Amino acid sequence: MKILNLYAGIGGNRKLWGNEHEITAIEFDPKVAAVYADLFPNDTVIVSDAHQYLLDNFKDFDFIWSSPPCPSHSQMRKHMSVGVMGSKPLYPDMKLYEEILLLQHYFDGFYVVENVRPYYEYLIEPSVMLGRHPYWTNFHIPSKEFGSDGIKDVGAAEKLAEKFGYDLTGYDLPDKRKALRNAVNPEMGLYILQSLEKLST
Repeated sequence: MKILNLYAGIGGNRKLWGNEHEITAIEFDPKVAAVYADLFPNDTVIVSDAHQYLLDNFKDFDFIWSSPPCPSHSQMRKHMSVGVMGSKPLYPDMKLYEEILLLQHYFDGFYVVENVRPYYEYLIEPSVMLGRHPYWTNFHIPSKEFGSDGIKDVGAAEKLAEKFGYDLTGYDLPDKRKALRNAVNPEMGLYILQSLEKLST
């Protein structure tokens, strides 16, 4: 398949996919994109605005994975950062729902949009919940328990690095903790791709 991996980060969702597919990864931060490119040298990595790239190129792919930024939707930011620490409220970033609607109504291939459980009622109900993440998709992903990823624990970055199989010590990333927290559990990414591959065989 030709796969578009949007908001690719360090490639948590892609880590266990192997190299049998043609993968294009879009990441806005050049330093994060450089890590992805080093970890996955067979992929095409483009430093660009993923939201615009999707609009301009969605017809060129068979499968699209999108993980748009989640802080403006998250329960944790509302309750902890705003409610406890006094951060300013943010408008919810509607690019999440823009992408879901675009893919639902204009894309002929398969797609997954991943985000966090929001602090408000869903504007579009997700297709499935895996772990702490809702997924919007147009193919069946069976429910499965993945357990806690420990993201809220003390020393979460080190635990995530070990759990996800990442060693970022040699990379020039200003916030390695954030890069790991933003990464999708690789086992979850593989499970979703395998769910799609089973439909195609």
